[in-house]
Amino acid sequence: MNLPSFLWLWKIAAWSMGLSLLAYLLLGISGIWMWNRRISKHARPAWLRPFHWTMGAILVHLVLLLLGIGLIGTLGHYGSLGHSSHLFAGLFVVALVSISAISATQISPQRPWARSLHIGTNIILFGAFIFVTLTGWDVVQKYLP
Repeated sequence: MNLPSFLWLWKIAAWSMGLSLLAYLLLGISGIWMWNRRISKHARPAWLRPFHWTMGAILVHLVLLLLGIGLIGTLGHYGSLGHSSHLFAGLFVVALVSISAISATQISPQRPWARSLHIGTNIILFGAFIFVTLTGWDVVQKYLP
């Protein structure tokens, strides 16, 4: 295929991945803070829960943006998908972020399983982010001249 360079697309992906990792870090810090306040029976700051929800929504949007960039860029460059384990890693991250977001909306005293699912999913997401970052680095090396 005689297509224009997709370098601009990979720049957006690099920024989106960096911001995704930052959002995940901020979610981890705010989540641990909320959990600590909960078990110590101290009141949490009023802004903490909305901040956590906002960061979660940002993470969902960034991960979906990365999915779109990956699919469009790979199809545009190669004409097909599945050239590395990065596709599996990315889909795994998208699935985990989706499960985490959906379970977050279900957290309540009537559904104690939702909090456990949310926290457990986010712990697994840590390893998935490492995996997708490493496989993504290999992919980036293929595109750089």
